[in-house]
Amino acid sequence: MCGIVGAIADRDVVPVLVEGLKRLEYRGYDSAGIAVVVGDSVRRVRRTGRVAEMEAAAAADGLTSGLGIGHTRWATHGGVTETNAHPHISHDSLALVHNGIIENHEAQRERLAAMGYVFESQTDTEVIAHLIHHHQSQGRDLLAALQAAVGELEGAYALAVIDRRDPERMVVARMGCPLLIGLGEGENFVASDVSAILQATRRVIFLEEGDTAVLTRAAVQIFDGSGGNVSREEHLSDVSLASLELGPYRHFMQKEIHEQPRALADTVEAIIDAAAFEPTLFGKDAAEVLREVEGVQILACGTSFYAGSVARYWIEAISGLPCSVEIASEYRYRAAVANPKHLIVTISQSGETLDTMEALKYAKSLGHTRTLSICNVPESAIPRASGLVFYTRAGAEIGVASTKAFTTQLVGLFALAVTLAKLNGRLSDDQESGYIEDLRQLPGSVQHALNLEPQITSWAERFTPKHHALFLGRGVHYPIALEGALKLKEISYIHAEAYPAGELKHGPLALVDAEMPVVVIAPKDALLEKVKSNMQEVRARGGELFVFTDADSNFGASEGVHVIRTARHVGVLSPIVHTIPVQLLAYHTALARGTDVDKPRNLAKSVTVE
Repeated sequence: MCGIVGAIADRDVVPVLVEGLKRLEYRGYDSAGIAVVVGDSVRRVRRTGRVAEMEAAAAADGLTSGLGIGHTRWATHGGVTETNAHPHISHDSLALVHNGIIENHEAQRERLAAMGYVFESQTDTEVIAHLIHHHQSQGRDLLAALQAAVGELEGAYALAVIDRRDPERMVVARMGCPLLIGLGEGENFVASDVSAILQATRRVIFLEEGDTAVLTRAAVQIFDGSGGNVSREEHLSDVSLASLELGPYRHFMQKEIHEQPRALADTVEAIIDAAAFEPTLFGKDAAEVLREVEGVQILACGTSFYAGSVARYWIEAISGLPCSVEIASEYRYRAAVANPKHLIVTISQSGETLDTMEALKYAKSLGHTRTLSICNVPESAIPRASGLVFYTRAGAEIGVASTKAFTTQLVGLFALAVTLAKLNGRLSDDQESGYIEDLRQLPGSVQHALNLEPQITSWAERFTPKHHALFLGRGVHYPIALEGALKLKEISYIHAEAYPAGELKHGPLALVDAEMPVVVIAPKDALLEKVKSNMQEVRARGGELFVFTDADSNFGASEGVHVIRTARHVGVLSPIVHTIPVQLLAYHTALARGTDVDKPRNLAKSVTVE
């Protein structure tokens, strides 16, 4: 959830570190800091709040150096204070930044305190700094000390370490948290996210679990978990700096909402070009694997869980296979009954979501060998641990509240449902052609929904003073109501809940009054008349309705009932189209309330801690 950037070069790396931390702000953080080697000293600047405050302090201090590390912290152990901010230093010589959580930090803290180490912070990270220093005091060099220290740690970590006594190199380590190395000419870099170093290089190496590495200005040397020298494949990142810029938009969330027609078109391109749902969409061995599947188990968190919840309706209706969806953080801690003939599907925008990664490991330990990842970030941890992969082509998503990643995940899951149907003989040629045409029309339907922004903005003004909201949907649109409620509370801080509309009379109706706006997802499908009945229940209690429906539905606005129409009903892909209005409603409500839309309080983009 935090961000790491480091650099070793013949030039001043402080601007590189600061710019890298700015690029990592989207991940969520509450403090920032850098540490650099200057002569025979290590100097550090830390601040709570935004990177800009730390940047000003570094400039006032006149920091320049060819070796340094930087960090944005999201508080876990210890509060939001400058003392708890990274980097942490041991004995005025060694500086360290850390992502992740060390589970045995308390035992290590007691041990180190007994040796005479004094702790200034409440963090688990300071334990690592002192532990590495301790191993140095036993005669080990910086790399050997790091390797010995991580051997005594339990938990997840990405580490970057510098030492004033060893100014010609930086050492790093990875276990459970993302870390990559950027390759330059006469300079090298480390980061938790490629966006942090795109200013300097697009050549990257993704470290594997248990790897440690040494970076000098001229070279990079990598070691696996057993200490053996290894080579890792070099990649050329296709993330562009332009995708990380706001352009004409006020926020990245707004930009990413409006990028959805292009993101969806890019994601379905291979299907449209082939004029078929080919198993190779998911990998070269996918036909053999998917043909034998007897059911699907989806594991995900947050917005990705809601994508999986939509997919359950699609998979069961289209392929005829049973499908279950579970929150990854719950699945990994229960005694699950495994069916090895079920396909395990993990969904993660970043590919680094810790709970989802651990759930995948748990599923594999139970005997599941058929695994598929749906992810937006190539070469991230979850796809690498999965047998099959579907990469969405959403591009870089900076806003913490997911938008285009969600809708492109839905496309990938729809493709899975249709492919499974095709492989088990439940898909006719006409049906396949019809689904392809639906996908071809999808970007245009989404653009039509985006064109409703002025109308939705006027609704947002009515939500601004509210403290609570209720979202309703039925069938495959119920997860879209859940997603709408999540978006509203994430960025506007209005308490919002979602229910299947048929559940109103089983409890939630008690909450309905004139001060509780009720948002209804009501497309023209088989359940529309049922939804209308539920809406009447709301009106009878004085509730005010805000209804998203289709152009060809046969009901209109009336007193207490506000209606916005998307394009004509688009059939099976309707959940994707109806996602757009709830995203826009949340965005414009947050905008009117003056919240930090791209960086909502207490949240992070890539959740790499438990």
